[in-house]
Amino acid sequence: MTGDLLVVAQIAGRRCALSALDVKSVIEIGTVTPIPRAPAWIAGITALRSQALTVIDCRHAIGLAASATGADWPTDHRAIVVAEGGHAYALRVDGIEDITTAAGEAGQVPGGFGPEWSRIAIGMIETMAGPALLVDLAALLTGPESAAREIEAAA
Repeated sequence: MTGDLLVVAQIAGRRCALSALDVKSVIEIGTVTPIPRAPAWIAGITALRSQALTVIDCRHAIGLAASATGADWPTDHRAIVVAEGGHAYALRVDGIEDITTAAGEAGQVPGGFGPEWSRIAIGMIETMAGPALLVDLAALLTGPESAAREIEAAA
């Protein structure tokens, strides 16, 4: 991982990193059209050059709840565009910081990251811009409901 490019973003007050190989672009997100009966972590769909993007609310996808006022929700109108399994997604994050280089390998943190974060975290990684939580894109896109189903199936 040392030397790999990473896109660093803020999600719920944490610095998070995604592999730049997974990131197609960063866009100004336009109108998001809700999808009836979609899980809470799917904010809706938006368009990018005539292509539909599923908008993922990263806080809900991790399993974090909004504050009662919603005051801590993102004001940044940009999103990170990724592709996984032949589908395109726009990741709504709190803010996008930088593109930087990994300065080491991802490592575990004593005590863990917390129950919500542990599902999507590969580990902490040192970057040229400081430490960040390295995110497993596939785990983030599955949302918290799939994690709950896995726990129920194991019981």
